[in-house]
Amino acid sequence: MEMDAATFEQLVVDELDRLPDEMVDGLDNVVFVVEDRPEDGSLDLLGLYDGLALTERGHYGMGELPDRIIVYREPHLAHATDEAELRDEVHTTLVHEIAHYFGIEDEQLHEMGWA
Repeated sequence: MEMDAATFEQLVVDELDRLPDEMVDGLDNVVFVVEDRPEDGSLDLLGLYDGLALTERGHYGMGELPDRIIVYREPHLAHATDEAELRDEVHTTLVHEIAHYFGIEDEQLHEMGWA
């Protein structure tokens, strides 16, 4: 599947808007970033939470750089056969990475069907 960077970024924004308010209202000092590929160039990683989960934070105040949730465009496109499948996978990736922000680990996500 092919899709240019601007169109994919808009798709990610659309999927963010579809997430339940209770999931995104608790996000603080987090930015969402779309990148083409992970640094290692692989197509295996769809997304990444880059930050310190809420459950691991001690003191958290002003001046910290924002946490990042990265969505990788090329791996998503490599795994999807059509736009509906792509939207589903982006949605799942966003939920998965937001869960990491809240301190939910991969094992719990597997049990809940989000990994």
